[in-house]
Amino acid sequence: MKYSPVKNYINGQFVEATTDKKLQVISPVDGDLLSTVPLSSAKDLDAAVKAAKAAFPKWSRMPIKERVQVFFRYKYLLEKNLKELAELCSEENGKTYGESVAEIEKCIELTEFAASLPQLVTGEVLEVSRGVECRTEHVPLGVVASIVPFNFPAMVPNWTIPNAIALGNCMIIKPSEKVPLCCGRLAELLKEAGLPDGVFNIVHGDSEIVNAICDHPQIEAVSFVGSTKVAKIVYQRATSNYKRALALGGAKNHLMVLPDAKEDMTAQNVAASMSGCAGQRCMAASAMVGVGNVDHIIAKICDEARKIVPGKNLGAVISKESKERIERYISEAEKDGAKILVDGRGVKVEGKENGTYVGPTVIDYVKPEMSVAKEEIFGPVISIMRTNTVDEALAIENANPYGNAASVFTQNGGLARYIIDHANAGMIGVNVGVPVPREPFSFGGWNESKFGVGDITGKSSIEFWTKLKKSTTKWNPEAGVNWMS
Repeated sequence: MKYSPVKNYINGQFVEATTDKKLQVISPVDGDLLSTVPLSSAKDLDAAVKAAKAAFPKWSRMPIKERVQVFFRYKYLLEKNLKELAELCSEENGKTYGESVAEIEKCIELTEFAASLPQLVTGEVLEVSRGVECRTEHVPLGVVASIVPFNFPAMVPNWTIPNAIALGNCMIIKPSEKVPLCCGRLAELLKEAGLPDGVFNIVHGDSEIVNAICDHPQIEAVSFVGSTKVAKIVYQRATSNYKRALALGGAKNHLMVLPDAKEDMTAQNVAASMSGCAGQRCMAASAMVGVGNVDHIIAKICDEARKIVPGKNLGAVISKESKERIERYISEAEKDGAKILVDGRGVKVEGKENGTYVGPTVIDYVKPEMSVAKEEIFGPVISIMRTNTVDEALAIENANPYGNAASVFTQNGGLARYIIDHANAGMIGVNVGVPVPREPFSFGGWNESKFGVGDITGKSSIEFWTKLKKSTTKWNPEAGVNWMS
């Protein structure tokens, strides 16, 4: 076992869980045992909530311009430790080192935005009547929780940690039990940056802890990122306990490719979108809709896909079970009459035979009713459907229950605008395979890709992590008495 057993992080210290139940943490890169992670109990969560409650009064009363100084230092520490964090991310998740570097760089950008929050939460003041003033202020909620997935061990935690804490809340995070190591290192860096004990806590575990978070009476808000199935459960359970909840689910993102699209740029973007992070991201392109004759572009996409080599510039999928599930989708599509143009099944990487790799896969002549066209595969697989018109392509995109992202590849500005206006998704790209907004613009989809109001990053997150206090003051008795008195 390469690393010491993972522990919970409560009140500034790594502590043993109250239960002896543990899971192994296996690297998808080569199948090696990295560590073990505890399956904590509700008693462990209670201890974390108690620590966060105790830290909240002092932390929340600190002026925000002082609170964000922690995140200026945290940003520096992320930059200083980038290589180490990227290597750890690659080990436990399986993505390539370059992808992990990009993930940590995104953490740095998210932290940079949090450091700018004093300029964005200044509130408003207005003299509403002679001598009478109204004022609004953003006030922290209290103890909040964030439940994060395996696919971005560092970035998704940093979607919530900097903003929620800089805005004055105290946080409990529940990492995926498949990738628990990065969060522990982030905790160490936050403490080194000067974050007071108790403001940030980690409780490891499985669905028992997720349920306990949703039920805990002293947790005010819950954010979640994961599958739609679980997002629905978390949202319903948390809101039934009168908490704020924002739950991000899965996706089935469509790239609409028109015949006039730039061949090389389109092929490179499509291939990168479907295979980046081994396709294990909710912004991956897993469905392409070719409008008219796009055979020349599909041929280029296949050429680009063949340049993507497992173990070199393509990382592993998270587990053996994921590999088997992804390959079943491919086989089922082939059985149903689709044509496999590039086949990623049965991949073995020399020297990493116990790693869990799926090669890039391009499937053509997919019908909208096939499983590969409808369901989230979460692997380096793209399913190509064909239509004659843009409206037919939009009908396919809009019929899917998700609404995370959609993109169009074209040189026609009018058609691009038409698709932006009519695509039923929260994030739209034009000649961009992964249309993730950069800070301060917020991340969030529609429909069954998100449950709750607002977005999880950027300016929109301010409303989720704070409540608005309104005050009205009058100091001049000579103003007399009127209806505002």
